[in-house]
Amino acid sequence: MNKVITDGLVLMPTPFADGLDVWSSGDGTPGSDTYEQSGNGAFVPADQHFDGCLEFIKTDSVAKLRYMGETSVQPGCYLRVTARVKCVSGALPDVRIAGWAGQAGGSHLSGVVETGSSVSLTGYGDVVEISAIIGTGARTGVDMVWADADYGHIGLDFTGANGGVVRVDDIEIEDITGAFLRDMLGIVDVRDYGALGDGVTDDSAAFEAADNDADGREVLITAGTYFLGDSVTFVNQVRFEGTVTMAEEHRLIFQKNFDYPTYVDAFGDEELAFKKAFQALLNFSDHESLDLGGRRISLTAPIDMQAAVNNRTQFETRRVIHNGQFQAIAGPAWDDDAVLAQATYNAADPKELSNVADIGSIQVGSLVTGNGVGREVYVREVDVAASTITLSQELFDAEGTQEFTFTRFKYLLDFSGFTKHSDLILDRVELRCNGECSAVMLAPLGVLFQMHDCQFIRPKDRGITSIGGGCQGMIIDRCNFESDESPTPSHLRVSQCFNTNANDVKIRNCRASHFRHFGVIHGGQAIIANNHFFNGDEEADGVRVAGLVLTTPNCASTISGNYIDNCFIEWTNEHDAEPDVPGYSFGALSITGNVFLSIDGQPSTRWIVVKPYGTGMFINGLNVQGNIFRTYNGSIERVETVDTTYAGLDYSRMRDIVFEGNSFHGVDQTTRNPHLEVHTESSVDATWVVDTEKNLPFGGPARHIDTLVPINAIKNGSNSAVFVQPYAVPEQGADEDEFHIIWPEPVKGEIRYSVRMDDPS
Repeated sequence: MNKVITDGLVLMPTPFADGLDVWSSGDGTPGSDTYEQSGNGAFVPADQHFDGCLEFIKTDSVAKLRYMGETSVQPGCYLRVTARVKCVSGALPDVRIAGWAGQAGGSHLSGVVETGSSVSLTGYGDVVEISAIIGTGARTGVDMVWADADYGHIGLDFTGANGGVVRVDDIEIEDITGAFLRDMLGIVDVRDYGALGDGVTDDSAAFEAADNDADGREVLITAGTYFLGDSVTFVNQVRFEGTVTMAEEHRLIFQKNFDYPTYVDAFGDEELAFKKAFQALLNFSDHESLDLGGRRISLTAPIDMQAAVNNRTQFETRRVIHNGQFQAIAGPAWDDDAVLAQATYNAADPKELSNVADIGSIQVGSLVTGNGVGREVYVREVDVAASTITLSQELFDAEGTQEFTFTRFKYLLDFSGFTKHSDLILDRVELRCNGECSAVMLAPLGVLFQMHDCQFIRPKDRGITSIGGGCQGMIIDRCNFESDESPTPSHLRVSQCFNTNANDVKIRNCRASHFRHFGVIHGGQAIIANNHFFNGDEEADGVRVAGLVLTTPNCASTISGNYIDNCFIEWTNEHDAEPDVPGYSFGALSITGNVFLSIDGQPSTRWIVVKPYGTGMFINGLNVQGNIFRTYNGSIERVETVDTTYAGLDYSRMRDIVFEGNSFHGVDQTTRNPHLEVHTESSVDATWVVDTEKNLPFGGPARHIDTLVPINAIKNGSNSAVFVQPYAVPEQGADEDEFHIIWPEPVKGEIRYSVRMDDPS
């Protein structure tokens, strides 16, 4: 900043060679005496030290020399006045910069300092340079603070003994505002504290010193590459023109502007910047959230979140990452790793594989597939020394030794390196997998991992993966999942949105399209509410697969208010090492207020499928109420079924099953329990055979007849009314789905009945 350059401001007084009539021996105001008038001054054109100068004899106690021109004084502008003087004979005086401060209209500004520091002339012919700074602000180094001045008459004062003959070189006035610019703008430059920025020298001490001295001002990291050999914390605001480098274990923390854009400026690399920002987030208690600043972070490889932090394997304090985007850049780093290895499984240790071959090649977080392995079983821990693997779930039929495939998907954000990570929130984060990779893998343990308003765009394999108990209490709310497999027929797709292994998850208000599964859920007390997941395709008479897979039989969960579109709910016990254990039941599931839709599906499509993986299973508590079942372009046979691939259900032990208040459109066989209907017997018979016509859930038996209410009179063969009480015999017919009404004599008529296929509480 220089007003002479930018505004054409004229500061320099005219040289003495141009005449002494503008040089006053008074205050410099109009009408004051000049050196030309007084005869006490003379211009000396040639001097040993000066090109041209003013010579005069000091006769007054304070001999003044003032330029009569008005030197402008502007707010924020700082002027340095410089003069060179010498005494050639007589008494040696003192000299100082001085001036007269003026205001608009020509009045004097009183009450301000109008003189600088005095300097003594100590020898004849010795040139002494004196200077002083005039400005409107009371800053360090300013000698004369003229806060309300508009202009000044500037020059010198000579004090001390009289009689000396002095010579004065042309006085210089220059704008040195730039010297105060950093202070004026609140900036401290690290280079002023010894930082070199050569990429080799450790500049961490200089960074700390600059921050300590800033005292509320902004610390400026000017252009260069600064190596930091230790952790550095900035208490003040910091701005980067240059970049820094530091070891993985060292932390860079910004207390005032803790956000991802600052880390990008600091490190100049998007991936490294996020890692260092996350490292700081988990190592500094004053910040609970990391603002990505709406920035896109392009990733060429997965981010190992634990390796980024480096000094922690466990973290359980609330932290938030929000407002940004991660995007996978195509490359080999995203390729799945697959290992085929032999291992032994024993149901006595239901979550362990032993004698694992090639165990050093198997990674934590690998998906395990093989004979007798249920869906979404992952490697939770690897013990190379013991050749054992800890699994996320039990295997239902893998007893003995066989080959398993261990497939490690790659994730944008991978938390599996933590032993436990709790209470992390991803909020308004877009995870653009672009068909290259998966999105998020959770730690093996943790509580309350949350995702709010996030976008999962085209995950190659998985959106969110739990490899253990890290999903305890997990919340997925208002998230959108977009598939990379939309053109693929639904039964050939492989990607899915999420899985869980622990209790108390809440999946709410989400949307998902064209995945194989919306979710595979193991654990109890799950709340699945107000989601829309549709898995249809363009296939005529298309095969449909499960949208939700529940693998905890007695799950104590609710599925309500969802739009379940071209997919179904599958309820299994595939994560049970002993699925044949007697006495264990499905139950405690409520399916209410949902909309089930099928478009162009096969007639064999079902919306509620129970699939036992062992014998002796039954249902104790299933509530299906207030749902809408609807088809377009064809009909389906019924809404529910038992998949008997491995085993059926024990209908004799069914209990507390409610199917009522549902709406059926394009469904051939409705389902009700209790089933209320009217039976008409047109000709007299002592035994009325009543067929429930498969209206009971799962085509179950007519187990209990709750009510028998005649409609109008029951009549005998003489067409006379009879007043007798019948009784019912349940579970008749080949499928036990009929019951008999027994009368004391042959009769005919109509009777309303209520029949159940279960034992009520």
